[in-house]
Amino acid sequence: MKKRCEWCGTDPLYMAYHDDEWGVPVRDDRRLFEKLILEGAQAGLSWLTILRKRENYRRAFHGFDPERIAAYSQDDIHRLLADPGIVRNRLKIGSAVKNARATLKIIEEFGSFSSFLWRYVDRKPKQNAWPSLNEVPARTEQSDKMSKDLKKRGFTFVGPTICYAFMQSMGMVNDHTVNCFRYAQVKELA
Repeated sequence: MKKRCEWCGTDPLYMAYHDDEWGVPVRDDRRLFEKLILEGAQAGLSWLTILRKRENYRRAFHGFDPERIAAYSQDDIHRLLADPGIVRNRLKIGSAVKNARATLKIIEEFGSFSSFLWRYVDRKPKQNAWPSLNEVPARTEQSDKMSKDLKKRGFTFVGPTICYAFMQSMGMVNDHTVNCFRYAQVKELA
């Protein structure tokens, strides 16, 4: 049996997410935007709850196309608030629209959302070597800075803890514990 990070648990969906996605470096703007929105939607909930709703989010938010979301009207907000397949929280839905608009401004300024975000780790994944889950931080100096910069640019639901979870999942940092079978595999992707 494969040894996984302790947080993974035994849910097949969670295990697949851990094994195939978590910690793998992502540089695609749309995938980065999607994950940032989903991390914000997760605030106060379990990641598994959002993971189970992810396909519904992709449908409801038009594939996480930031241009399309940035143009959402009040009718779109009402449509989303009535959608039982997503978390129907007015602030989180409004945040997705604000964050789409702010993302487009970043793309205009930096050429890509990826270029902006990967600056926080000097454009290459940071390789940690945590012996246990207890040692993995909830936030870092880099996530604090990312959060502060995103907030200055109009983003919401991007606190330092959300930003660090985002950095972990998008492979900006390798926080698989050293006893996890994915640790060495993800390290090689750097």
